[in-house]
Amino acid sequence: MPYTPANSYDGDQKIWIGEPVTEYFDPHLSIGQIIFLEMRRHPQLVAQISATEKTVLTREELHANSMRVASFMRSEGLLQSDVVGIIGRNTTHMPAVAYACFFNGIAYHSLNITYDCETIEKIYNITKPRIIFCDGDEFEKVRAATAQLDVKIVTMRNHPSESIRIEEVLATPIEENFRPAKLDKGNDQTLAILCTSGTTGTPKAVTITNSRHILAGNYHLTTADIQYSHNTLDWISGLLTTITSGVFSTTRIIADNNFDAAFAMRIIEEYKVTWTVQPPSWMALMINSPEFETSDLSSLRCFAFGGSRAAIEVQKSIRSRLSQDCLHFAYGFTELGGMATINHHFDEKPGSVGRLVNGIRLKIVSEEGVSLGPDEVGVVYIMNNQQLAGYYGNEVETLAMRDPKQWYHSGDLGYMDRDGFLYVVDRKKEMLKYQNIVYYPNDIESIISEMPDVVEVCVFGVWSDIYGDEAAAAVVKKLGSDLKAQDVVDYVSSQTDSKYKQLNGGAIIVEDLKRSPNGKTNRMANKAHFLQVMDRR
Repeated sequence: MPYTPANSYDGDQKIWIGEPVTEYFDPHLSIGQIIFLEMRRHPQLVAQISATEKTVLTREELHANSMRVASFMRSEGLLQSDVVGIIGRNTTHMPAVAYACFFNGIAYHSLNITYDCETIEKIYNITKPRIIFCDGDEFEKVRAATAQLDVKIVTMRNHPSESIRIEEVLATPIEENFRPAKLDKGNDQTLAILCTSGTTGTPKAVTITNSRHILAGNYHLTTADIQYSHNTLDWISGLLTTITSGVFSTTRIIADNNFDAAFAMRIIEEYKVTWTVQPPSWMALMINSPEFETSDLSSLRCFAFGGSRAAIEVQKSIRSRLSQDCLHFAYGFTELGGMATINHHFDEKPGSVGRLVNGIRLKIVSEEGVSLGPDEVGVVYIMNNQQLAGYYGNEVETLAMRDPKQWYHSGDLGYMDRDGFLYVVDRKKEMLKYQNIVYYPNDIESIISEMPDVVEVCVFGVWSDIYGDEAAAAVVKKLGSDLKAQDVVDYVSSQTDSKYKQLNGGAIIVEDLKRSPNGKTNRMANKAHFLQVMDRR
């Protein structure tokens, strides 16, 4: 059968190549200019519905609100070289703040609402935002963290008396003959600043340019689509949803509550959602919800997930509730500004992250810097021919991420099979050694994930002075399951004869895994929790 997307392989250079990018819009237009024009084309269509605040905005109304916020920024003297801060949930007017930034050519820098005062202070001392839009829930924390900055704070909900309310901003008259700004640096100019997961220290500020790469894999969207993602603007998927909804004139469902699996499934059913993107952790919560078996997910025609692996059993459970084959694993990283691969062929390649999307090149490189061929494991290098502004204020880390030949060094170990499908083995830095034999957490996670009663798993090394890194696991079981930790240990033992791939460090059953603010499994935090539990026994 023909595999999609279409790819080719240069055997001489050992490079896999995606199809050329098709330009659907004037290549000189910025993301903000495209959205501005598309909103004017479809003024009466419903742009967004808040399932929690019970608001409905047409594209004309959202367009006007975005211009009002943009006019407010202009009245405050903000320039394209300035930064706007965002720390908030998906409230009714948060998309207008993002679009206002796009219209003005001003990068927004969004932080997760769970960041503590110290982390906010460290990060915003790098980008120094002029205005911060946050929820009143976080106002005191944000004010304390930015006390040394010359910054105004606008609140989006639960307004304290000392803040500027978003309603005051929306009272700003729209600038006469308002037009979106032409970018000073063209489409290489920074569109948004997001943060790395921060699992190894203070999160780094990642710049995303105005290039079209973030649209890759989503050109099928039309005005008939209903989009829903619970992710906020500090996630690449939150940025993706905001941009694609504006560019393709879809209807977007938003909500400002914490993620709740039953609530999310009700949204999909009630609003007939056709497109959603979720992290694997939320997929696991969905199938572990009592409402899962009765929820109607048949309207979905695109269910994308990424950021980490989803257990095969979780994928199978989700697929069993869908009316068509539309659950797709997408692989990429924030620094790339979009996806690199997507898997449309679960049945044939269930463990793969898929084939290259348009505009992407990939090679697998050995420790010695030699390009490798099919089925050989090495570090995944990716090229997308887009400008990388890098980590804001961190030239050293920027140079380490992308080499002079414009290849991104992903830090992931993987291989391409002979059909052009990428398999990610694990993070290079998460390599473990047992009696000097190298292995990776995913080697054992893949085995445990095959257990029907397992929803999620995180494997890590527990140090032994005699053996080195002994594998241990934290496991989330299915709702109502009687799975015991020893069952997991015994299952792994039955599936492999390799001593180093046994759970020599043991296992625990947990209600949920520890995660970083962007939803990724935090291996170090789960290891720390494991050690605490074992110490108490």
